[in-house]
Amino acid sequence: QLVESGGGSVQAGGSLRLSCAARTGTFRSACMAWFRQAPGKEREGVAAIDRVGRTLYADSVKGQFTISKDNDKITLHLQINGLKPEDTAMYFCAAYVCPWYAVVGGSSLDPSRYTYWGQGTQVTVS
Repeated sequence: QLVESGGGSVQAGGSLRLSCAARTGTFRSACMAWFRQAPGKEREGVAAIDRVGRTLYADSVKGQFTISKDNDKITLHLQINGLKPEDTAMYFCAAYVCPWYAVVGGSSLDPSRYTYWGQGTQVTVS
């Protein structure tokens, strides 16, 4: 029900815009996030957004990543600037149904909180 796109191979310093299209209206009532997983490493939460647009970022990506959500198209985006080789990973979007008053917090980057996952899009930086 979540389909990511926008990944690719880029040189260090470049930018990418990842997108995650939701197939059903269920995700209008969802809190959403982006995760990434590099080979041999655990899945890492990088950015989250609640239903009213408040955002939270992992310390490692602050100032580099920007998460946004288009509620009309039910699409989640992740703008990544200044790509570094250490950003190489599979990037996943995820969602869970949350009340309108839910606010992003530390647990918003915990993968165990999320019910729905996309198949991932690969980002490779050289």
